[in-house]
Amino acid sequence: MIKIIEVQTRRQKKQFAVFAEKFYRGEKRYVPSLYADEINILNPKKNPSLSDCEVRCFLAEKDGAIVGRIAGILQKKYNAISGRKCIRFSRFDCIDDTEVARALIGAVESFGRERGMEEIHGPWGFNDMDREGLLTEGFDRRATYATNYNYPYYESLLKGLGFADESEWVEYAFGIPEQVDARIAHVAEYTARKFSLKEMADAMPMKKMIAMYGRKALSMVNEAYADLDCYVPIEGRQMDDVLDQFATIINPRYFSMLTDKNDDVVAMAVMLPSICDVLVQSRGHMTPKAIVGLLRAIKRPKELEMVMIAVRPDYQKKGVNSVMISRIIRNIIEDRIEKVESNPELVSNVSVQAQWTMLEREIVKRRKCFLKPIQ
Repeated sequence: MIKIIEVQTRRQKKQFAVFAEKFYRGEKRYVPSLYADEINILNPKKNPSLSDCEVRCFLAEKDGAIVGRIAGILQKKYNAISGRKCIRFSRFDCIDDTEVARALIGAVESFGRERGMEEIHGPWGFNDMDREGLLTEGFDRRATYATNYNYPYYESLLKGLGFADESEWVEYAFGIPEQVDARIAHVAEYTARKFSLKEMADAMPMKKMIAMYGRKALSMVNEAYADLDCYVPIEGRQMDDVLDQFATIINPRYFSMLTDKNDDVVAMAVMLPSICDVLVQSRGHMTPKAIVGLLRAIKRPKELEMVMIAVRPDYQKKGVNSVMISRIIRNIIEDRIEKVESNPELVSNVSVQAQWTMLEREIVKRRKCFLKPIQ
């Protein structure tokens, strides 16, 4: 018999927060989320996304043991923007058991039905800064800081429950060249001069740059990403939360923020030093030892993750991305970085895919989100 428990008590919140880390313990390709993010998912003081979302979390119990979890997210802002009536599912993890998966999905469907929703889709997070997508290829590779790992049977479970494909992402492993491609360097120099672009990462310390330009930069990202699948703009307290993370874990050598002659932010690229080893060793907890390891990983990284690259629409297809790529690649070469992977990039985002044509790369992972009507 399967019992679904809505997470409400302190003990249940902890069970929800630690379930995935316990479930994947021993799986070398799994990277835990930050424990603080998971334990505070229902706390409006700690989770700024709750300002425009309603969330319920559920645990599945079978034979006296917790065997699965799921979160249902009513993303009110997305529904208002899109005109759709969707409930999102997130934090979906469970044993290979169709009935357990059915019960978990059913709990989210019931939540959505109560709120007049017509579709359920996921795994989507609160916004694009949250983990999203189900891994469908690349099970032999470790997850990144910003992505989930899951077992191959998850897709079969969802398809067996009537879900169809909604969105698809690819993730790349990049080859590291011996020098910056002359074509990229030439385009970068010409473009920077033509549009009077200024590299703010060379002009001031990271914290000062974030304080002065951070909100402008995220507003630019919202504009650049507005047409992407199920994108939700980052606003209000959510901006502050993202910027606090940026100020903490970004190494400016692998970051670029460009302003024009009007001092407006027109583009930003973010590569993060990989902190996966730290998270695995600490099981997602930011202990004093983990903080020391985090600072070391940020200062002298061996691996990088491409988190985002965004160009304001009126500057797109004008070579602006080459200015950022040229700078970051030069630093990657100088610092002898050993590995660079992208985080998920939508297959439908043709403009992002096109900007990598001058770089050696291969697709190493795919992930999808799925959709079905609520009956």
